[in-house]
Amino acid sequence: MTRRSSDNALMVAHDEESVATFGANRVVIEAVSPEVEAGRFPAKSVAGQPFTVEADIFCDGHERIDAALLVRRADEADWREFPMALFDNDRWRGIAVLDDNARYTYTVIAWRDFFASWRDEVVKKRAAGVDVGLELAEARDLLVRTIAEADRGSSADRKRLEALVGEIDALQGVAPRLDHLLAADILELMRCTGLRTDLSRYPRELALTVDRKTAGFSAWYELFPRSMSDDSGRHGTFDDVIAKLPYVSGLGFDVLYFPPIHPIGQAFRKGRNNTTTSEPGDPGSPYAIGSAEGGHDAIHPELGTFDDFTRLVAAARDHGLEIALDFAIQCSPDHPWIKEHPDWFDWRPDGTIKYAENPPKKYQDIVNVRFYGDAFPAAWLALRDIVLFWVELGIKIFRVDNPHTKPFSFWEWMIHTVQEKYPDVIFLAEAFTRPKVMKRLAKVGFTQSYSYFTWRNTKAELTEYLTELTQAPCRDYMRPNFFVNTPDINPFFLQTSGRPGFRIRQVLAAGLGGNYGVYSGFELCESAPVAGKEEYLDSEKYEIKARDWGRAGNIRSDIALMNRLRHTHPALQLFTNVSFYNAWNDDILYFAKTTPAKDDFILFAVNLDPYNAQEADFEVPLWEFGMPDEASIATEDLINGERFTWHGKIQHMRLDPHQNPYAIWRLIPFEGDTA
Repeated sequence: MTRRSSDNALMVAHDEESVATFGANRVVIEAVSPEVEAGRFPAKSVAGQPFTVEADIFCDGHERIDAALLVRRADEADWREFPMALFDNDRWRGIAVLDDNARYTYTVIAWRDFFASWRDEVVKKRAAGVDVGLELAEARDLLVRTIAEADRGSSADRKRLEALVGEIDALQGVAPRLDHLLAADILELMRCTGLRTDLSRYPRELALTVDRKTAGFSAWYELFPRSMSDDSGRHGTFDDVIAKLPYVSGLGFDVLYFPPIHPIGQAFRKGRNNTTTSEPGDPGSPYAIGSAEGGHDAIHPELGTFDDFTRLVAAARDHGLEIALDFAIQCSPDHPWIKEHPDWFDWRPDGTIKYAENPPKKYQDIVNVRFYGDAFPAAWLALRDIVLFWVELGIKIFRVDNPHTKPFSFWEWMIHTVQEKYPDVIFLAEAFTRPKVMKRLAKVGFTQSYSYFTWRNTKAELTEYLTELTQAPCRDYMRPNFFVNTPDINPFFLQTSGRPGFRIRQVLAAGLGGNYGVYSGFELCESAPVAGKEEYLDSEKYEIKARDWGRAGNIRSDIALMNRLRHTHPALQLFTNVSFYNAWNDDILYFAKTTPAKDDFILFAVNLDPYNAQEADFEVPLWEFGMPDEASIATEDLINGERFTWHGKIQHMRLDPHQNPYAIWRLIPFEGDTA
C-alpha cells in the first residue's frame, strides 16, 4: 500500500512536470534569422549599423501578441530590449543598433498582450453598436492588476498607471472613459508596463559578433615595400613607403596592405618569373619566410628596423591609412623553426624536408607547418603568438594566405582567442576555393573573405552572384572583399580590355562592394600576362619593380572619384543594400545602392563591353518613392556634379567605353524640378 501511494505521488509529480514543460512557451517562435548553423557560429554585424532579426511568431486564438528582440554583451548579464513588429504573414522583425565592437548574445521573446486584445475587441464592438460597459470594467481591472503585478517600466510609468485609474473613475459616462482608454499614448504606456501573459522565449541564445566599421567598409591598396624605391636596382625601405603614403592616401584608400615583410630564405630561392633557380641579386619570393635573420617575428633587414616600422605605422595613421600585414603560415627551409622544432614539419624517407607542392606548381622554396601529431598544440600556440606579436606593434588587420589549406578548427580557435583580447582585429581570408569551404572560413571567424567577383564579368554572372551574396543566408556571416586583381591573379578580362576594362572593373568593385581592393599597378592598367595564364609577366613576387606612377593612360582619377563617393555617401558604405533594375541591354549592368530610409539613393549604370558603345532604355525606380510612372524626379550626376530632372519612368542612356563606360546618379525625390 505504501509503495502504491509512493508510485501515485511520483506519477502526479511526473504529470505536473510534463504539463509544465509542454505548457510553457504558448506563443510559437520559430525560423529565427539570422541563425547560423542552429547557433553553432555567430552572426556578424558592424558597430553603428542596424542588426536585423526576424522570426515567425504566432499563437492560438485571436488575441493580440507582441514580441521583442533581446540583446546583451557576452560579458554582461543584463539584456537590452528592442521592439519587434509584424510585417508579413506572421513574420516579425526587430532592429538593434549596437555601438560596441564586442561579442553579443541575442534571442527573441513573445507574449499575449491582453490590453491590445481588449482594445481591438472594444473598438469593433463600439463600431457595431454593442454596449461596452462590461468591457470598461474589464479594462479597469486589468489596469489595477498591472499596477499590482507588473515589474516592468519606470517609476514614472507606474505613477502614470495609478493616475490613469483615478482619471477613469472620475469621468462620467461610457464614451468619455472609452475615449480616454483608447488614446494612443495609453496603448504605448501599456506596451511598456503591461503584463506579459504567457511569456514565451526562443529556446536558443544565439551569438553575434559586432565588428568595427572597417570590417564592413574598407578600400585596400596592396603594394610591395621593396618596390617603393622606384629603382629596380635598389631594394625599397619603410622610409620609401612613408614617402608614398600621400599617393595612396590621395587615391582615397583606407587600408595599405603589405605581402610578408619577413626575412626571405636563400634555399631554393625563386628567380624572376618564378623560375626554380635564382641569379645573384634576385630578391626571392617574400612568401619564402625565414632565414638566419629570423622568422615570422622578424623584419627583412633591407626594409629597415622595427623602429622604422613603428614610424611607418604612425605615419600611415596620420594619412588616414591602416597597415595590414600578410599572415602566411609557411617557412623557407632556412626558417629558424626547422632546427628548433623539426617535429612541426614533414620529412621524407631520405631525411630531406618535404616542400610544398601543388602540381604542376613547385614550391621548393617553402615548406608547410604541421598542425597535428607532434606539432599539436605547440605550433598552434606559436602561430597565435605571432599574430599577437604584431598586434602589439599596432597591426590590427591581417590578410591570411591560403587559409583553406589549414585546419578550420585552428582558425576558429586562433581568431577567437585573439579577438577575446583585441576585438578590433580583422582577418581577411584569401581563399579562392570551393564555395562551401569559403563559407566555412567565414563561419569560423574570418572577418572578410576573398570572393569570385574577380571572375564574374557578364550581367547575368554579376546579378546572380551579388544576389547570392546579399540575399542568401551567407549574408549573415560572410563579408566579401572584391579584389580586382592580386599579385597572383591577372584576370583574363583585364589582359585584353585595355584602359576601359580597368575602369569598368574599378567602378564595379567599389560600387557593389562594401570592401574592395586593388594591387598596385592596377591604376596604371598593367596587364602583360604569362601567355595563356592568369599570371603577370615579370611578376613582382620575384623581382623589384620600378613604376612611372603618373604615366599616361592611368585611371587614378576614377579610383579617387569612387573612393570619395564611398566616403561621402552612406549608401555606398553598406553591402547587402544592392538592387538591380531594368536596363534593356545585356551589356549594361544597372543597379542601385540606397540607405534604409532612401535618403541616399545612388544609381550606377556600367557598360560591361570594353570595346563598343552600348545604349539602352532603362527604368528610373520612381516606385521606390511611391511616385507614379509619369512623375518627375530631381537627379544629380555624381561624376560632373550637374543637376537635372528626369520626367517619367523610362529614360535612355548611351555609354561609350572610350569616353566614360559608366554613369553614376543620385536621385533626389520631392525636391522638385531643378533643371
